[in-house]
Amino acid sequence: MRALAASVLLALASSAAAGEFRSVAESGATMYDAPSVRAKKLFVASRLYPVEIVINIDNWAKVRDQAGDLAWVEKKALSDKRTVIVTAAIADARQAASDGAALVFRAQRGVALDLAEPPADGWIKVRHAEGQTGYVKTSQVWGL
Repeated sequence: MRALAASVLLALASSAAAGEFRSVAESGATMYDAPSVRAKKLFVASRLYPVEIVINIDNWAKVRDQAGDLAWVEKKALSDKRTVIVTAAIADARQAASDGAALVFRAQRGVALDLAEPPADGWIKVRHAEGQTGYVKTSQVWGL
């Protein structure tokens, strides 16, 4: 019986690709401690909040956030849109992927930014909700 339980857990754990990131699609997505709307509500995630999918089961996904906390969310509350969240006190978005490039905007810790291009050489191109686009260091964000 233990072998069966272990194989089921292994199958569930491998049902999500490592590093599969999504964002919360709607404002006020409830995060639960189990895959059920009757489970304990842990917190409410805001729109565009990035999460990493750990396990997929039916209409539910177990996700990890930037703090490393785990929670369950209904899949319908998630979007394929990729976002990152600023983890540094301030992230400087530059015109090009270089410390010497002109500053375009600054984003404070906790701000979600749209992923505009995949990371390259320690930089990532992002888009702010106000429309500005720039490059930030990958070490200053989470969700990659």
